Amino acid sequence: MSTPEERSRVRLGTRGSRLALTQSGQVADALRRAAANSAAAVEDDHGEGPDEHGGDLDIELVTVRTDGDGDRTPLRSLGGVGVFAARLRHALLDGEVDLVVHSFKDLPTQPVEGLEVICVPPREDPRDALCARDGLTLATLPDGARVGTGSPRRAAQLLAARPDLEVVDLRGNVPTRLARVRGLGAVGVGADEPVAPSRADAAGDLDAVVLALSGLRRLGLEHCASEVLDLEMMLPAPAQGALAVEARAGALEAREGGGISKSAETAGDPENPQRSENGEAAASSTALTRAVAALDDEPTRLAVTAERSLMARLGAGCAAPVGAWARLRGGEQERREDCGEREAGWNETFCRYDNAMSGTRRGAGCASSSRQSDGVTAGRADGGEGTRSDDGRADRGAGDGQPHGGTTSSRSPRVLVLRAVVTSLDGGQEVGCELSTELPGTAGGSGSPREAAAAVRAAEALGVRVAEILLEDGAGDIVDLHANKPRRDCGHG
Repeated sequence: MSTPEERSRVRLGTRGSRLALTQSGQVADALRRAAANSAAAVEDDHGEGPDEHGGDLDIELVTVRTDGDGDRTPLRSLGGVGVFAARLRHALLDGEVDLVVHSFKDLPTQPVEGLEVICVPPREDPRDALCARDGLTLATLPDGARVGTGSPRRAAQLLAARPDLEVVDLRGNVPTRLARVRGLGAVGVGADEPVAPSRADAAGDLDAVVLALSGLRRLGLEHCASEVLDLEMMLPAPAQGALAVEARAGALEAREGGGISKSAETAGDPENPQRSENGEAAASSTALTRAVAALDDEPTRLAVTAERSLMARLGAGCAAPVGAWARLRGGEQERREDCGEREAGWNETFCRYDNAMSGTRRGAGCASSSRQSDGVTAGRADGGEGTRSDDGRADRGAGDGQPHGGTTSSRSPRVLVLRAVVTSLDGGQEVGCELSTELPGTAGGSGSPREAAAAVRAAEALGVRVAEILLEDGAGDIVDLHANKPRRDCGHG
């Protein structure tokens, strides 16, 4: 039988890598702050103390070793997506922990019975970063430079931009990878947990590695990045930079209800210690519920919903060379941004019809192709054509390849834009698409729960439509999207 302290404590499961522990610790701190702020608000409103509402949220980090830790086998051979999530999910289903924190890009798109994502914190910058010797950039790396990455997506997009590069497969945690770059071992990278040795590993044997900027920032290693790669150069993995807090389905309600004694009105009674202890557990659970609600970020949730819906419709995992980036925008002018050419021959033409924009490209230097979409979800049909510049290219508007939004009125319509690209493994062919859809509510927020649910459905539909266009335009012809499909990674038991 669990003690009152155990009932009120929240056990947050995490992988043991330095990055995973850092991310989980940051989420735990954010939940504690959100709980304290919620309790302070209640105190201001009702003149009650924060402890009466679980202001002190007790969160314990529990390290869970996963199958992917300590294994240098290439990710595509390990099964790619889900290899790091499976053990955490088993721990959750087995009751070893109450919550787990995932890097959202590592989470399979197939839902698992009995589990749900209860919180999506605000997203870190989703872009990739080049960490090169001597401060080199992608453009200034010498011919034949050795660049390390464990991601087929990054490898393909690197070769699309620089076919002369030698892309080297590598594994290991962030500090381990950085140590492979000549000269970076002496700039304060630090160490990580021991991993299985590999003959291929040699400190300083690479000219550069490509890593997620979000991971570098969370570890305080952004100074190792010699260049942040523009979104026009490299689209990130779906949900890159985002975290997912997962729990057993209905766990919040169960914790809140289970911590209350049979006689709810006597919970917290100082004359009855058992009732008082039950009341403390209920207050802590209430604090967790409020903290989760406060930390959940709707723009991030909508963006990653669209990106993951795209992947689900493609039937692809993280081993597939698919890049995607969605962002929430407001106002008519911003709906027309980011429709220009890529520096590396992104030869595409966008047309807009019924609130949709799309573009496709097959191969470097091929003739541009244009198409019209049949619209996405709940879009305003204005029948207008995409704006064009004098040289015939699609007008980029305010787009600069950076993941930021413009200043808009809180009454502006909310528009979700999704861009995606599938690249052949040798970098020689690409199929890309960009669509947008107007969401319920205004730029100030979704408003009612019904509008919020409708917005999520619209984001899902947007991802499906973009995936269908990619498939129609031959994405499946230039790469095997189903290659190295992972085993069903969370069949409990």
